[in-house]
Amino acid sequence: MNVIAHRIQHPGRGMALLSLGMLVIPGLDVFAKLLGQTSGPLEIAFWRFLMQSVLMLPFVIMAGAWSVPKGTLVLQMVRGLLLAAATVFFFAALKHLPMAEAIAIFFAQPLILTVLSAVLLGERLRIRRISAILVGFAGTLIILQPSVLVFGWTAALPLISALGMALYMIITRHLADEVDATQMQFLGSLTSTVVLAVMTVAFTWGGLVGGGITSLSLTQISWVIGMGLAATIGHALIVMAARNAPANLLAPFQYVEIIGASALGFLVFGDVPADTTFVGVAVIIASGVYLFHRERLQDKHTSEPG
Repeated sequence: MNVIAHRIQHPGRGMALLSLGMLVIPGLDVFAKLLGQTSGPLEIAFWRFLMQSVLMLPFVIMAGAWSVPKGTLVLQMVRGLLLAAATVFFFAALKHLPMAEAIAIFFAQPLILTVLSAVLLGERLRIRRISAILVGFAGTLIILQPSVLVFGWTAALPLISALGMALYMIITRHLADEVDATQMQFLGSLTSTVVLAVMTVAFTWGGLVGGGITSLSLTQISWVIGMGLAATIGHALIVMAARNAPANLLAPFQYVEIIGASALGFLVFGDVPADTTFVGVAVIIASGVYLFHRERLQDKHTSEPG
């Protein structure tokens, strides 16, 4: 039996946790886009990870999650830096692109994740999983109808972010069974905070694109706090999901993010969903429900005696 498959005990729980996380994460993007009106992507990312570090510290203390499992320190730090890189590139994209277009291009990530999870983790690629990802991606295109050609080189920013996020998910899955989730979140965010602080100062001093340090108003401070809360809760749910299901099974459920993004886009920025949005959301939900149903049947079949 595949060792990874043997460790997976609750795929349905993993799907539900990731879906919930994907409904929370768009809140992070909204706050980042608001902050992007006056601040650069490096500075915004620094505040995002600083807040996450502060919010996670009490949980690390309560859990006593100080002991780093042997051989995982470097990988945990790399995981944090990959998320930091993905965050910076996506925040840069939000500065240049409408939120909907940036997210649409970013959703190449599940396809990248599916391929990488098979190559790097040895996870099985079942036809229904690939089909669900492709159907979910088609639903996203129906909703957002992105056009890479319209935005030129800036369209590459969410694609680079998608690659970084896919690698982050791979490492998260690799570490999930041996590293405490609280420790993983704290160490990753702390590493990112330090590196981004240095980069922000260096870019500002050197006058490079993406640098800049601004003073925050009380309203902007509340956005920073909201960004930290959304990031901490959302990515904690991602880690918990990875403990319960393989990466390529979870991939289609990342499309649930588009539901939260559409709702917040309407509430915060006044973006009125087109008729095709409802069609696309229906396609996305249908693909996830189908995959969940097929996995339940598979689990029932493999658990039957004989």
